Order: sequence, then structure tokens, then C-alpha cells
Amino acid sequence: MQAFRTEELTGWGRYPRRAGPVARPRHAEALGALIGAGGVIARGNGRAYGDSAMGAEATLDLRRLNRMLSFNAEAGRLVAEAGVLLGDVIATFLPRGWFPWVTPGTKFVTLGGAIAADVHGKNHHRDGAFGAFVDWIDVMGADGEVVRASRDENSELFAWTLGGMGLTGVILRAAIRLRPVESGWIAQTTVPAQSLAEAMDAFEAADDASYSVAWIDCLASGAALGRSLVMTGEHVQADDLPPQRRTHPYRTTRKRQLSMPFDAPAAALNRFSVGAFNALYWRRGLRAPREALVDWDSYFYPLDAILGWNRIYGRRGFVQFQCALPLNASEAGLRALLSETAVAGQGSFLAVLKRFGPQQSRFSFPMSGYTLALDFPANARTLALLDRLDAIATDHGGRFYLAKDARLSAATLHRADPRAAAFCAMRRETGCDRAFASAQSERLLL
Repeated sequence: MQAFRTEELTGWGRYPRRAGPVARPRHAEALGALIGAGGVIARGNGRAYGDSAMGAEATLDLRRLNRMLSFNAEAGRLVAEAGVLLGDVIATFLPRGWFPWVTPGTKFVTLGGAIAADVHGKNHHRDGAFGAFVDWIDVMGADGEVVRASRDENSELFAWTLGGMGLTGVILRAAIRLRPVESGWIAQTTVPAQSLAEAMDAFEAADDASYSVAWIDCLASGAALGRSLVMTGEHVQADDLPPQRRTHPYRTTRKRQLSMPFDAPAAALNRFSVGAFNALYWRRGLRAPREALVDWDSYFYPLDAILGWNRIYGRRGFVQFQCALPLNASEAGLRALLSETAVAGQGSFLAVLKRFGPQQSRFSFPMSGYTLALDFPANARTLALLDRLDAIATDHGGRFYLAKDARLSAATLHRADPRAAAFCAMRRETGCDRAFASAQSERLLL
């Protein structure tokens, strides 16, 4: 245990906190002995919101395994170590005409973390989740041996690792595919929707759009319940750029980096402040141009512009609720969730609605339907509200995103997601349950 040092860890939500041994290996060869300690979990850049990257016994920080190893320009295939940041991939390859096929809402996630969570983006309805563009992965198992897994080789390990939250082994390297793009710009269209029904109609009408996402006012009620700004996007071809941008199509405007230098007072986020923000944001969206040329960073990663934005929620941190609802129950489920949130007055100003396409991998979160994500300050009232939201989502056939979870109960998870039992059985059969465990997996009995 000499390689470990005791540290306090949190997820991006800064709730919960857990002290435990952490190791930062410099090369993959050092991992075998560390795994032998048992109850370990791999950790990337700490952008999972809750306790999924906090080891039950010890944590393996893989950020030093961050080399890009090769690139095949004909196939757009990058081979890289698990600790490489998505932002570094973009910085290296966007100037050469390549961009990730799928990206979550932050570029500060590692490739290993993106695979373990099988992250999704604004294009799941068209292209699926991150794992759809992973060709193979090298995984170190409970015995310390490294196995290459793909759809054709060790396919069961591959299928369970996508979305398996690091509980099938340590992802060391991967081959991922990038998409060709002709510029660093996105053509964004904003459609104001006066109600949830209008928002869902806008998503369905934009089914052919490459990207779609909505900010949703979760404190609106009555006829305005679910009022939203639905934003679609398309990569802009070089010839369609304004003349002054065609010479350097990948060069975008450099923005000043902002930061949140302190923890906001807990009382700053309340029904009135969040309600005022939501009303202002809605009115601004109504006045804004419907069509806009937006740089890639602003379109995909608006929150990355504020370093430490998680401090907005105060010292106690925040929790996120994110569920996916099947298409046939989405409208009823979303109405119930938004109504409960509005009545409670526990509004979120980072409320996001997206349309999902079909489920693709074995244990991945998305299903054909809609997903709603809500952020709340961590306190007793929030935790009580989230229990009620869990029940609503489950009653409507929903499931929960483990990369955002910090407090879900085992009973709720297993009731909502029958795949969890098969996942647990696989871990017992392969011995992964003894070697790999997180604070989250212990809580959820995975």
C-alpha cells in the first residue's frame, strides 16, 4: 500500500465527500499490484458528479496515462491511453479537420471516463452514445492481465464495459473514431417553445438535425409548464462560412476564461433567485436571433467557460437528477417530474432536456425517448424531493444515469433497471466484484 496516499475525494458535484487511499501510477505496468489490493476503481478527471469514481477501498487516478499513440487518417481512428482528455483530442485534431463523434457537456472528461459511462451528447437521437464509435479497448482485469475487447473479440467484456462505470476492469487504452468536419463552427437554430408539448413537437420536427438540446424552465407551471428553448445545430461547411472566416475555418474567437473563485452562499440559490434567472433567460431567448453562427466551444461546452462553476451551489455541493423515460411515457412522465419540481420550489437553472435514440450497448443509460437533467443544491429538502422524483421516473418506466448519481438507493435502481441484476451476476462470475468496487457500487449493490 506504499503507492497509496490518503486524500479526500468528491465528484464534480462535491457531494458526497470520502477520504481514502489514492494512487497515481505513471504507467500501466504498475497497475497490476495496485489492483491486487481489491475494492479499487479507476478515476479520470473527476467529472462524474457523485461517488462513482471514488474507490470502495482505494482509487486509481489514471490522469498520468495520457498519451495519444497513433492516428489513422483514412479511418479517422485515434488510439490513445485512457487518461487523455477529450479537450486535448479536440485541440490536436480539430485543426486537422476532425472532431469527436459524441461528446458530453464538458471537454474535461477523459477517454476512459467517457467509455466507462458511455457518455451521450446532443446527437444521441442520430448517432448514439460514445461507445458506438469505440472500436476496441484494452482492459486490465481482476487477475492483472490485459485483454483486448471489441465487438468481435471478447465481445461480452466489451459490451458490459460500455456504461459499466469501471466495474469490469481498468480501461487502459482505446481506439476511437473521429468525424471529419470542415470548420470549427456550428449553425445554431433556436426555437422557443411555450409549453412541454410544444418543446417535444420541436424535437420531433428536428429529428433530422445533427444536434438538438433544450434548456427547460423547471419552475414554470400551468399552461407554461415545460416552456423551453430548443436549440439544434449543424457543423458548418467551409464554403458556407462568411467570407472573412473561410481562410481559417477552424480558427474561432478566443474567449476570456472566467472562474468562480469562491463558494457561493447557500442562501443565494432559492426559489426566487432561480425563478428570476429562468424568467430572464426565457425572455432573452425570445429576443435572440433564431439563426446564429456559434463556435464549437460555446455550442458544446457553455459551462466550461466558467472554471469551477460547481462552486455556484455553495460549500455543501449539489446533486443532479437525470433520468431517461421511454418514448410512450415521456410526456406524462416529464409533466409529473416538472410539476413536482415546480410545486417544491426547488428550481434548477441548469435544466436540460434531450431526445434519445435506441439503446445500443448492454448497460448504457440511454433508451429511445427523452432525458431530463436537473441540478439542485445538496440539502435535506433536495434529497427528499429527489426521492419523489425517483418514484415518478420509475413509475413511468424510467432509468437513471449512474455518471450523475450521488444518492440513489439500491432498491430504486434494481426496480427501475432489471439489467442491474445481470450486471451483478456477470461481476460475480468473473471475479470483478472482489477487485473493482466504488463507493457508488457498494451503495447500489452492483
